[in-house]
Amino acid sequence: MQVSISSTEAVRNFSELLNNIKYRGDRYTVIRGGKPAASLVPVEPTRAGATLADLREIMQHLPHLDSSDTAFEADVLAAENSQPSMPEAVSWE
Repeated sequence: MQVSISSTEAVRNFSELLNNIKYRGDRYTVIRGGKPAASLVPVEPTRAGATLADLREIMQHLPHLDSSDTAFEADVLAAENSQPSMPEAVSWE
Protein backbone atom coordinates (compact mmCIF):
# COMPACT_ATOMS: atom_id res chain seq x y z
CA MET A 1 0.00 0.00 0.00
CA GLN A 2 1.41 3.41 -1.02
CA VAL A 3 0.64 6.24 1.42
CA SER A 4 1.74 9.87 1.48
CA ILE A 5 2.64 11.23 4.91
CA SER A 6 4.11 14.47 6.20
CA SER A 7 7.66 14.52 7.50
CA THR A 8 6.29 15.43 10.94
CA GLU A 9 4.02 12.39 10.92
CA ALA A 10 6.96 10.21 9.79
CA VAL A 11 9.09 11.40 12.71
CA ARG A 12 6.34 10.89 15.27
CA ASN A 13 5.43 7.39 14.04
CA PHE A 14 8.76 6.14 12.71
CA SER A 15 8.80 2.84 14.62
CA GLU A 16 5.24 2.02 13.53
CA LEU A 17 6.09 2.93 9.93
CA LEU A 18 9.09 0.58 9.98
CA ASN A 19 6.93 -2.26 11.29
CA ASN A 20 4.31 -1.63 8.59
CA ILE A 21 7.02 -1.57 5.93
CA LYS A 22 8.76 -4.72 7.16
CA TYR A 23 5.76 -6.90 7.97
CA ARG A 24 3.01 -5.64 5.65
CA GLY A 25 5.06 -4.32 2.75
CA ASP A 26 3.61 -0.81 3.02
CA ARG A 27 5.28 1.99 1.07
CA TYR A 28 5.35 5.63 2.14
CA THR A 29 6.11 8.87 0.33
CA VAL A 30 7.29 11.51 2.80
CA ILE A 31 6.04 15.01 1.96
CA ARG A 32 8.06 18.04 3.07
CA GLY A 33 7.15 21.57 2.12
CA GLY A 34 4.27 20.26 0.04
CA LYS A 35 6.55 18.18 -2.21
CA PRO A 36 7.69 14.55 -2.13
CA ALA A 37 11.03 14.35 -0.34
CA ALA A 38 11.63 10.63 0.21
CA SER A 39 10.20 7.18 -0.17
CA LEU A 40 10.17 4.56 2.56
CA VAL A 41 9.98 1.10 0.98
CA PRO A 42 10.83 -2.47 1.98
CA VAL A 43 14.40 -3.56 1.30
CA GLU A 44 13.25 -7.13 0.71
CA PRO A 45 9.90 -8.31 -0.59
CA THR A 46 7.52 -9.25 2.19
CA ARG A 47 6.76 -12.92 2.64
CA ALA A 48 3.07 -13.57 2.85
CA GLY A 49 2.01 -16.05 5.50
CA ALA A 50 -0.34 -18.92 4.94
CA THR A 51 -4.04 -18.11 5.00
CA LEU A 52 -7.08 -20.20 5.70
CA ALA A 53 -7.53 -20.53 1.94
CA ASP A 54 -4.18 -22.38 1.82
CA LEU A 55 -5.25 -24.95 4.43
CA ARG A 56 -6.65 -27.50 1.96
CA GLU A 57 -3.40 -27.63 -0.02
CA ILE A 58 -1.32 -27.83 3.16
CA MET A 59 -3.45 -30.71 4.45
CA GLN A 60 -3.10 -32.59 1.14
CA HIS A 61 0.69 -32.49 1.41
CA LEU A 62 0.87 -33.86 4.96
CA PRO A 63 1.94 -37.49 5.32
CA HIS A 64 -0.99 -39.89 5.51
CA LEU A 65 -1.36 -42.43 8.30
CA ASP A 66 -2.57 -45.93 7.62
CA SER A 67 -3.71 -48.74 9.89
CA SER A 68 -0.13 -49.85 10.52
CA ASP A 69 0.77 -46.52 12.15
CA THR A 70 -0.12 -47.66 15.66
CA ALA A 71 2.85 -45.93 17.33
CA PHE A 72 1.38 -42.50 16.57
CA GLU A 73 -1.99 -43.49 17.98
CA ALA A 74 -0.31 -44.86 21.10
CA ASP A 75 1.62 -41.59 21.57
CA VAL A 76 -1.56 -39.53 21.26
CA LEU A 77 -3.43 -41.73 23.74
CA ALA A 78 -0.50 -41.63 26.18
CA ALA A 79 -0.41 -37.84 25.98
CA GLU A 80 -4.15 -37.67 26.50
CA ASN A 81 -4.03 -39.99 29.52
CA SER A 82 -1.16 -38.09 31.12
CA GLN A 83 -3.11 -34.83 31.25
CA PRO A 84 -4.35 -33.76 34.70
CA SER A 85 -8.07 -34.14 35.24
CA MET A 86 -10.24 -31.09 35.07
CA PRO A 87 -11.38 -29.73 38.44
CA GLU A 88 -15.01 -30.10 39.29
CA ALA A 89 -17.16 -27.06 38.60
CA VAL A 90 -16.99 -24.52 41.42
CA SER A 91 -20.24 -22.99 42.56
CA TRP A 92 -19.90 -19.23 43.05
CA GLU A 93 -22.97 -18.99 45.20
